[in-house]
Amino acid sequence: MGVSIKSVGIMVFSKNLDAHRPAYIDAKTTQTLTRGDVYTQSLRLAWSLRNTLKQKPGMTMAIFSPNSITWPILLLGGIAAGLRITTINTSYTPNELRHQLEDSGAFHIFTHPTLVEIVVAALKSMKVSDIEIQNRVILLPGLIQLSNSENKHLHFNNLLGPNQLETEESFNGSASDDTVFLCYSSGTTGKSKGVELTHHGVVSVLCLARFRFGYINSTDAMLLSFLPFFHVYGLVKLLLSPFFAGCPQVIMSGFLPEDFCACIERYKITVSLIVPPVLVVLANHPVSAAPIGKDLIMAVHRRWEKRGTDVKIIQGWGLTETSPTCTAQKLEDFPAKIGSVGGLLAGLEAQLVKDNGIDDADEGEPGEIWIKGPNVMKGYLNNPDATRNAITPDGWLKTGDIAVVDKDGDFTILDRKKELIKYKGFQGDCELEIYCVFIPFIQHLIQVAPAELEDILLSHPKIVDAGVIGVWSENEATEFPRAYVVPVLTCVDRETLSKEIQIWFQSQVARHKYLRGGVVVIDAIPKSASGKILRKTLRELYKAGADISSKANL
Repeated sequence: MGVSIKSVGIMVFSKNLDAHRPAYIDAKTTQTLTRGDVYTQSLRLAWSLRNTLKQKPGMTMAIFSPNSITWPILLLGGIAAGLRITTINTSYTPNELRHQLEDSGAFHIFTHPTLVEIVVAALKSMKVSDIEIQNRVILLPGLIQLSNSENKHLHFNNLLGPNQLETEESFNGSASDDTVFLCYSSGTTGKSKGVELTHHGVVSVLCLARFRFGYINSTDAMLLSFLPFFHVYGLVKLLLSPFFAGCPQVIMSGFLPEDFCACIERYKITVSLIVPPVLVVLANHPVSAAPIGKDLIMAVHRRWEKRGTDVKIIQGWGLTETSPTCTAQKLEDFPAKIGSVGGLLAGLEAQLVKDNGIDDADEGEPGEIWIKGPNVMKGYLNNPDATRNAITPDGWLKTGDIAVVDKDGDFTILDRKKELIKYKGFQGDCELEIYCVFIPFIQHLIQVAPAELEDILLSHPKIVDAGVIGVWSENEATEFPRAYVVPVLTCVDRETLSKEIQIWFQSQVARHKYLRGGVVVIDAIPKSASGKILRKTLRELYKAGADISSKANL
């Protein structure tokens, strides 16, 4: 699979187009794009990117929008024009957006009308002039009424004229290692990092996953998607993989239980990708406490079985840095191997490494998963130190996840080595990568770096030190960030300060970073002799119930 790969776009369109077959369907309006529509409109957008917006291959465009059937045109049009595409979390604040725009070098920003004010605020903070803002911001279709100033921006529909690019940009030979997606991932320190995913890597996953996920290849397959397209999982496993396999999909802008179930019946859905909190909802809506793991999965299975639907729920595992999928259960593994994330996709290698970072773990012994394969990222954009720390000289990616492997080669994730809070739902909705093959289930985790939240907390004038950990919520089957802060003054109303910090913090970060686990005011943050925060001590403090907090109800 090496030099024959030309580009993600050429690969996706290489399958017999079957131009009249539905490709993307809007769940609410039933508006439908056929496979022919997607191809034609993508090449029309690519022509405008090159000729109207004067973009050249290798430049970067940004997409800042909730899910819609406009997304595949944006994505495939940008790829056809030879551009790199950076996708942005729609819950970002102007400061978070500014970081990604500056780091990625994106010039044009395709955005939904509801997000224009955030984009303008971010660009103004970058000292961009009003005229340049009008040139850089391109409005996508939306239902809201725009102000006169917003109407001055170029509209997406104006870029879909009669002209179209004759052929997609080719990335043959060594050019297949050029970056196609810049997805941002939270590291253990500082701000989010741009993960450079290549044409070769993404195409590899499309090809490898097609063999494992046969249930999207059948002629009667129909996929329901609501996971965010700005995340690597949404990009590759929802927007691209089903289209490559010839599977139509119904697109929801977010997860609502009633709409989800109605869509399954209305569109005869055969598969959907979700995340753990959605299992809680599907097991017993409205949400109530429910066990995670086998009990929860089987509860969902039995509930749908009573309705005459055989729902199989299988798991997989991957990272933004691996484009994303590395392992997945086979459909026939359900329910015997609930809890496992399955075996490696063909063409990938893995090893479990002990804490010393040198020796392989013995059979049945936990170890950190190291991955090698064509799907591994090129590296972190503008961050060679982070790249060297993540990828060994001989090409092994250190994932930070601890696992064991059984005699069949199936992995079970036990823990993580990295200091990350894994939050599985945001924007007010639970979002889940489950292939419910109605049938499957793939673990999807939104990562939050404690160090990033600590830096923000330290900018508050009443805080002199801070430490952040993740605490588990049974009700929502996810981790919530919990902050421990040291106030400037020793004599302070701790409850008042706790609530003040919670409210203030919401104005600084995206929703999935809110301090839903609470804010605790303490006298000192436990640290090692070298000054490193002892998060283990904070977790023990929490588990022992020895702290006092004001828990956020957000």
